[in-house]
Amino acid sequence: MRLVLASASPARLAVLRAAGVDPVVVVSGVDEDAVAATLTDPTPDELVTALAAAKAAAVVAGAAAEHPDAVVVGCDSMLAVDGPDGTEVVGKPGSVERARERWGRVAGRTGQLVTGHAVVRLRDGVVAAEAGGSERTVVRFGEPTDAELDAYLATGEPLAVAGGFTLDGYGGWFVEGVDGDPSSVIGISLPLTRRLLAQVGVSVVDLWRPTAS
Repeated sequence: MRLVLASASPARLAVLRAAGVDPVVVVSGVDEDAVAATLTDPTPDELVTALAAAKAAAVVAGAAAEHPDAVVVGCDSMLAVDGPDGTEVVGKPGSVERARERWGRVAGRTGQLVTGHAVVRLRDGVVAAEAGGSERTVVRFGEPTDAELDAYLATGEPLAVAGGFTLDGYGGWFVEGVDGDPSSVIGISLPLTRRLLAQVGVSVVDLWRPTAS
C-alpha cells in the first residue's frame, strides 16, 4: 500500500519522510479560489477541509491507475486572525506588501493555524472509503524588528505559505511557541492523519518504510 500526497509542499513531504513514510507526490492543480467560491459562508474548518477534499479528489483517478491499493491524502491550511469584522482566514500572501501587512497584524499576538485533511482509500483501483477533518493549533508570534522583517520578506519564504510564516524555516525565528500540534503548523498533522487513516481502515504503521533488521 502506498500513501499518495496530493500536494507540492516540500514541508509536508519532509514531515512524512521524517515520520517514516515515503509518499508518492501528485500535485493536484486545484483552483482554490474556485472551490472556495462554491461554498456558502463556510467556517474556517469547513473551508480548509473542503479544499483538502478537492485536492484529494483531483488526483484519485490518476493515483488509482498507478497505485490501485493506496490512500490519497489532501491537505490545506489557513491562518485565522482577528480582523475588523471578526475572525478572518488568510492563506498565502502572494506579495511582499500583503505579507508585511499580515505580520503587522500578528506580531506579538496569537493566531490559529487551521489545517484540513482529506483521506481517500483506494482498493483495487476503486474508492472504498473517505474521511476528512480539521485541526487547530494556536501560534504565538514574536515581534521581529523592522530590519528582521525586511530580511525575512526578502527571502521570499513567507509569500508562498499559509499565513505568511513557517515553523520549520526562516519564520521559526519569529514564532515564540505553539499550543497544539506542531506538525499541523508545518502543513500536515500527523495525529489527525493517523485518525483519518484509521477511519478508512488503514493503520499508519502499514505505511512506514521497512526498517533494516
